Amino acid sequence: MTELFALSPEESARRTSDESARLTECAAEPIRMIGRVQSHGILLGLDEPSGTVVLASANAEDLLGRVLRDEHEDLGRIVAHSTALDPAQTEFEGRAVDVMVHRGSSPLLVEIEPTSRELEYTRTGAVSAIQRLAEISELDELYVAVAKEIKALSGFERVMVYEFHADGHGQVVADEREPDMEPYFGLHFPASDIPSQARALYIEKRSRVIADTEDPGVPILTLLAEEAPIDLGPTELRASSPHHLTFMRNMGQAATFSLSLVVDGNLVGMITCAHRTPRRLPVLLRRALEVLAGQLSLQMGLLRRIHHLERDMDAQRRRSAVMATLYERSNPGEALTTGERTMLDIVPSDGALVRLKGVVHTVGVVPPPSRLFAIIDALGPGGHALEALPLTHPEAAATVPGVAGLLVVPLGDGGDCIVYVRSEVTQTVEWLGDQRPENRDHALSPRRSFSAWRESVTGRSLPWGILAQDAQDFGRALRGALDARAQAELADLALQDPLTGLHNRRFLEGLLGGMEGEEAARLTVIFFDIDEFKSINDVYGHSAGDLVLSVIAERLQSAVRSGDAVVRLGGDEFVIACPETEVTEAEQIATRALQAIGHPIEIHGESIIVRASAGVVSGGAGGDIITSADAAMYRAKHAGGGQVSV
Repeated sequence: MTELFALSPEESARRTSDESARLTECAAEPIRMIGRVQSHGILLGLDEPSGTVVLASANAEDLLGRVLRDEHEDLGRIVAHSTALDPAQTEFEGRAVDVMVHRGSSPLLVEIEPTSRELEYTRTGAVSAIQRLAEISELDELYVAVAKEIKALSGFERVMVYEFHADGHGQVVADEREPDMEPYFGLHFPASDIPSQARALYIEKRSRVIADTEDPGVPILTLLAEEAPIDLGPTELRASSPHHLTFMRNMGQAATFSLSLVVDGNLVGMITCAHRTPRRLPVLLRRALEVLAGQLSLQMGLLRRIHHLERDMDAQRRRSAVMATLYERSNPGEALTTGERTMLDIVPSDGALVRLKGVVHTVGVVPPPSRLFAIIDALGPGGHALEALPLTHPEAAATVPGVAGLLVVPLGDGGDCIVYVRSEVTQTVEWLGDQRPENRDHALSPRRSFSAWRESVTGRSLPWGILAQDAQDFGRALRGALDARAQAELADLALQDPLTGLHNRRFLEGLLGGMEGEEAARLTVIFFDIDEFKSINDVYGHSAGDLVLSVIAERLQSAVRSGDAVVRLGGDEFVIACPETEVTEAEQIATRALQAIGHPIEIHGESIIVRASAGVVSGGAGGDIITSADAAMYRAKHAGGGQVSV
C-alpha cells in the first residue's frame, strides 16, 4: 500500500490533463469496427437472398463464396430460423456448437461457438438466484449477494460489482474472490478504464466475454467489393483492442466476462467476472446471467427511487420547517439565521449567508462577507457549486483561507443570494492501482500494477452532491415566499395610513361595506376631531403637527380593546370602530381616549395640551354611520369641545 499525501494543484492539473488525453485516445479506438474476432469461434457473413458466404473469419476461409445451406444443411436451416438471443445447437465440422444469427445485419452475421457441455446445467440456478436476490432491500447487501451468486454460477475466481459516480469514475462496491487474490473492495478507478464508446456499447449489448487475453484474434476476410469495416458491436466474438488486452493482463486476468447494469437507459454500473486462466462460458449460461443482471438493474432502479423519494421527503420536511420561521419573524434574514431552525438545516455546512436587499445575515462560521462576496461577484451571475476553490481559483481562495467549498444560489437579479460555505478537508481516496506516471509505460498506456494505492488530497471540501439541488429548491421556495410577503406588505400598505401606521379610510370603507344585518346593528362608531389643531401647525410647524398626530394615534391604540379598529380618516380626524358594543360602553371608551389624548405632549422642549371632541353612534349601514358620528362629534365641539356627544 503506497500513500501520497497532499496532492498539489500542479499534480492535480497534470493528472486531469493526462486523464483527458487517455479518454480522447480511447474514444478514437474503433472498438466496433476492429476487424477481428476471438479465435475460439467463427464469424460468417451471408448474402441473405442467395445464402452465399461473403464474409468469414480467417479460421473459416474455405467457406467464402459458397452457399452455406449446400455445405451444411442443418446450419443453413438454423440460419433461416434462429436469432442471436435464442442460440441453436448443432454440429459443425464434428463439434457441438452454438449458432447465433444477428437478424437485421447486412450482410447477415452468423456466429458459431463450440459448446461447453460441462457448464450447460448451471444456467438453471439463475432462476433460484433471482428469487433469493428479490428478497433483499438494501443496495449494499444486494451488491455483495449478486457477486456471490454469479461467482457460484459462473465458476470465475473473482466477481466484482462496479458503481459509476457522477463524474464518470467508478468504485468497486462488491468483490467476491478466491482467498489468495488481492482484495479490491472499495477501490476507485478512473473514467478512462471504461471509456465512453465502450460504455455506449455496454448499453446496447448487455454482456461481453473475453475468453483469453493472450488471444490476438483472427482477421475477417470478405468478398465484398467495398471493403467497408463490419460493425461487430452486437456480436459475441468481437475481439478486443490491444490496449484493453494489456490492461487485463496487467490485472492478472486471463479471461473476463462482463455484465451491464442499466437503469433508465443509463449505464450505472457493471459486473465483471475474472479468471487467472483462459475460460469460456456457454452461450445459454451467459444469457441466463444477462437475465439475472437485468433483474438486478430493475431492483437497483426501484431501491434507488425509494431512497431518493425518502431523501426528497426528508429534504422537503427540513425546508418546510425553515420556511415556517419566515412567517413567525418580521425580519426574514434574521429568521433564516437565528433560532432553532436555520439555513444550515437545509444544507449542512460550516456556515451560511443570505443577502436580502443588500443586507447580509450569517450563521455558523463564515469568512468576512465583503471578501466572500468579492469572490462571488467575480464568479459572475447565476448559481455556482465549487468544491475545490484553492485549486480552481487560487487567488480568490487566498483571501478566504481555509474555505474550499462555495454553494451560491441567486435570489433574483438584484444581487440577493444564498451562500453556503464549507472548509477544506483532507480526503483519502483508495485507487485500483497507482495513478502516478511512474506506474505507466507512458501517459496514455494502461497501469502496470493494480495493487491498492492510497492518496490524500487537500484543497477540496466535501462534495455538495444532491445538496446543491436542495439549495436550489430552497432558493426557489424562498423567492416565492419573499414575493408573497412583498405582495402582502403592499396590500397592507394600501389599507394603512403612512404617517401613523393606523388603518386608513379605505380599510374602514371595506369594513363597513362587509357588515350587514345584526352585525351592522351591533357596531358602534366613535368619531374624533382634534380641537384647534390648525393652531398647532401655525405655531409649531407641520412637522410638529405630524408628531402630535402620531402621539395621538398611539394613545388611541392604548385606549381601545383588542377587537376594536382605530382608523385615521385623514387630517386630524380619527375613528374607532367597536363591534358588538352598546353605546354606553363605547361612550366609556371615548372618554378614556379623550383623557389619554389630554396628557401633555413635548414639542421643541415645550409641553402642550391637546384636546379633542368625540361623537358616538351605534348601528347603521356603510357611510351613514360615519356621517352620523361626525354630526355627533360637531355637537360636542359646539358645546365647548373636549367632550363626548351621543
